[in-house]
Amino acid sequence: MKKVMLKTTLSLAVAMASTQIFASGFALNEQSISGMGTGFAGRSSSADDASTVYGNPAGMSRLNGQQITGGIAAIDASTDIKDASGRSTGTNKGDMVPFTSVPMGFYTNKLNDEWAVGFGVYAPFGLVTNYENGFQGRAFGSKSEVKVVTFQPTVSYAFNDKVSIGFGPTINRISGTLESDIGLPVPRSGDNNIQIKGDDTAWGWNAGVLVQATDTTRVGLTYHSKVNYKLDGHTEVTAGSGVPPQLLKTARYDASLKIETPESYDLSVTQDINDAWKAYAGATWTRWSRLKDITVNNEGVTPITGGALAPQIVGTITEEQNWHDTWAYAVGTSYQLNKQWVLRTGLTFDQSPTNNTDRSPRIPTGDRTIFSIGAGFSPTDDWTIDVAYSYLKEEDVTVNRSNALGQSYSSKYENSANGFGVGATYRF
Repeated sequence: MKKVMLKTTLSLAVAMASTQIFASGFALNEQSISGMGTGFAGRSSSADDASTVYGNPAGMSRLNGQQITGGIAAIDASTDIKDASGRSTGTNKGDMVPFTSVPMGFYTNKLNDEWAVGFGVYAPFGLVTNYENGFQGRAFGSKSEVKVVTFQPTVSYAFNDKVSIGFGPTINRISGTLESDIGLPVPRSGDNNIQIKGDDTAWGWNAGVLVQATDTTRVGLTYHSKVNYKLDGHTEVTAGSGVPPQLLKTARYDASLKIETPESYDLSVTQDINDAWKAYAGATWTRWSRLKDITVNNEGVTPITGGALAPQIVGTITEEQNWHDTWAYAVGTSYQLNKQWVLRTGLTFDQSPTNNTDRSPRIPTGDRTIFSIGAGFSPTDDWTIDVAYSYLKEEDVTVNRSNALGQSYSSKYENSANGFGVGATYRF
């Protein structure tokens, strides 16, 4: 069967990108509510609870007994679209990201002075975006829903009370749906909906080292590996209301897409200032330059009688991305108010991997600044309740896209978001 590239469906990787997720590109940071309170500064050096399974698996050596940590983060995003123009007509309401929640759960068990084991379930990547019907930029993306769920069994070993290491393989399940509504060439009218669905399961791994450099200084380094996916699914093309039925019947094709989620390194420091105050600092490097371009391979595609859609579903076309590597920097502090309460705050600066040439309505993201506050309440020695709030503000960015059908879309995006988190840790 003949294989061709389908540009109008773009890709699941593009669909995963979001301006409102609190990490660069389409990564999620929400794997720890206690870490959210400090803007994830000190993520790989803190080891405050069982969420260290993700933050730094070596940190399990610092946790006594058994611990269960769980929580949920919610994202309330806002987007204003201004100065929109293009050959297509339509609306530009923005606010395409619905109220979204991200759950997480972790377990650790310290077996003896050297060995500890743990397990985590969390979401490292994901997004839901849904523009309004009639969105002016619908030719370049109208709806996207992608979920990545990771299962991570983990083990750590402490060489002594100063140095420990940790490792965990990851089993990653990705699934997604994306849609575009493409107007037909003049003189025909109407939109046809193009939808692609796919899923895959792939392996990766996380590793970390934790060093108690001095009595008051702890340094951590965590590596999260790349993951190679080949999503298998289907592409479905459906005629819009303005298309004469004799020109098109619903068409369905087997589809596949190869994509790599990038590796990252997280280096952070936790400094005990005195019995009450701690300071945190961290830097994260992510290799987004792996995302050069995206193609979707469809099997058995042939021109449709009447030619109405032939320019859109036949041809060898690649969607350029040309993302670049990014750095994120964070600083934070915590104050132990008393035995029951700890207060937290943090500030994060996070680069966007996109560029001004290839940015699209699916990924209208820019560099972002995030301010965070949080608190932990321990009513007993066994329980801690954590809450956190983050405010994200992005630099204004522009989108300027066109395609082979002569369609175009240009606009200015102003993005912000509020994040809320609540979690609990039980020790036994």
